[in-house]
Amino acid sequence: MVGFIPPFLLVFGKSLISQMLNKLLTQIIEPALKDIGYLLVGLNYSAPVNKTKKETRANLQILAEPIDLSDMNVEDCEKISRHIATVLDIEDPIQNAYNLEVSSPGIDRLLTKIDDFKRFKGETVKVRTRSMKDGRKRFRGKISSIDEDENIFFDTGFGRVRLSITELESARLDPSEYFSSGSRLK
Repeated sequence: MVGFIPPFLLVFGKSLISQMLNKLLTQIIEPALKDIGYLLVGLNYSAPVNKTKKETRANLQILAEPIDLSDMNVEDCEKISRHIATVLDIEDPIQNAYNLEVSSPGIDRLLTKIDDFKRFKGETVKVRTRSMKDGRKRFRGKISSIDEDENIFFDTGFGRVRLSITELESARLDPSEYFSSGSRLK
């Protein structure tokens, strides 16, 4: 059965093989980006789902930002795309054809590292946890602090929540407050 992934290789909706490839790609791409002055914010490789007989390509999405945290523009994306395409051609970790997409993290930026939470302390985020925490898996709140053990504290509508980064499935900045009652520009 072509395209079948055994259930024991599925973890959190992604195949173990896909997770391993994402990890390998991160190990290749992160230092390559640093070499040209950028930080890797996020990476996602998604294999094509061929439900019809049409040939489809996989996608490799890279979210990056300048090391100096300045604004990202189209020229930055082009520079990163050319550099990463060359690196991946040499390393050749992906066997099939794929599309390479490079972009900035965007207004609803993904927070993946403890330094991201320190940088955006005081900002409102949307968080999804891997398992139930205080009867919830999703909540919205402000990043209030990070302790010496790298626990992240969020002030939410139902109280203060403490999470380690390993408990997070995802965390994103919530830009909704910028678009509701009045504009809040930095």
